[in-house]
Amino acid sequence: MRIKEKVARFETARRVMAAGVYPYFRPIESDQDTMVRMHGKPVLMLGSNNYLGLTNHPKVKEASINAIRQYGTGCAGSPFLNGTLRIHIECQERLADFTQRESALLFSTGFMANLGAISTLVARNGFIVTDSLDHASIIDGARLAFGKMVKFRHNSAEDLDRVLRSLGDKPKLVVTEGIFSMEGDIVKLPEIVEVCQRHDADLMVDDAHSLGVLGPDGRGTALHFGLNDKVDIVMGTFSKSLASIGGFIAATEDIIHFMKHHSRPLIFSASPPPASVAAVIAALDVILAEPERRELLWRNTDYLRQGLKRLGLQTGISETPIIPVFIGDEMLTFGMTVEMQEEGVFVNPVVPPAVQPGESLIRFNVMSTHSLEQLDFALDKMSKLVRKYKLDTVTNYRDPNHAGSHVEGSSGVSALPLEGSGF
Repeated sequence: MRIKEKVARFETARRVMAAGVYPYFRPIESDQDTMVRMHGKPVLMLGSNNYLGLTNHPKVKEASINAIRQYGTGCAGSPFLNGTLRIHIECQERLADFTQRESALLFSTGFMANLGAISTLVARNGFIVTDSLDHASIIDGARLAFGKMVKFRHNSAEDLDRVLRSLGDKPKLVVTEGIFSMEGDIVKLPEIVEVCQRHDADLMVDDAHSLGVLGPDGRGTALHFGLNDKVDIVMGTFSKSLASIGGFIAATEDIIHFMKHHSRPLIFSASPPPASVAAVIAALDVILAEPERRELLWRNTDYLRQGLKRLGLQTGISETPIIPVFIGDEMLTFGMTVEMQEEGVFVNPVVPPAVQPGESLIRFNVMSTHSLEQLDFALDKMSKLVRKYKLDTVTNYRDPNHAGSHVEGSSGVSALPLEGSGF
């Protein structure tokens, strides 16, 4: 089949557009704050990963502007060659210190960080063992690796134990998220660590949604549980709490040294621009200097979740600022998303293949900078839709721990157009 024939057969999105409920690629005309402008009107933003509200912090913005003045707008090359600036070295040192690791390595995006680590570190006779709800970048990193991918039931140490036992003494890298980006729950790290140690498996934690949120000073999942020395590799992204774009891997000096000389996504990609890197350094300063931001984030998280539950909505196993509301029907999820925006609230729809068929949801993301009045506004608009559609969402929710596990070669092709969850 030629490309023009393949793309002509894709009609799903056009059908949603024709129905007037297409909720993607919505243009925003302002900065990413608690209120944004869309089509010239103010809209309450409850769909952003800007957990600590730092994209508009004066110190973060000024640091980014100053970096452009000193270094220009780009690096014009890979970090392997001409693209390493002094500011990149400083940022890596700051991230290693923040995560209490020996060393750190920057990537152009968080997606590239997962690709760069997993595809590089797992050998041909090894296995990548992933949680069934791991992010798509973890899945793609496993597919690029020479090893095979195996999945275990979501957040189930018992099923992980079964999978690792079946692999015997083969090299094994277990990869899990700290905070899962669809369900909003936290990894059961103590149990996962115990199983990994029992089976001599390495452990990598994706802290994309955890940095700034979990742990002392927001330093991440491993420190949240006091298990930093039991986790081999930490991945982080800049596009959430760190108010920028890019990603990093933090680990031992030996691991980082190996990746510097073997990771194709690092060696053959241009370096993150100076403005983005400077924003990260400044964001780390603010996180340490203003701990009240994290306290407000958790206050707002509890307030909104309890409010949604009082409306009779099912928020599943969420325990973080990621709060899913399970709707079930895909088109209803699209329609409610659009209606919420028309009522002045921006939320995100999540539909298959990011979730299982019949389990579509609307995802709320809380920021520390939201006021309680803003959250009450969102709850009021949601309550109107609950009454309008007589929602009975409790019956639509399926515990993700019931998901199965399977083995897939790195060159395997999913039956779905995408695999892996997360945004």
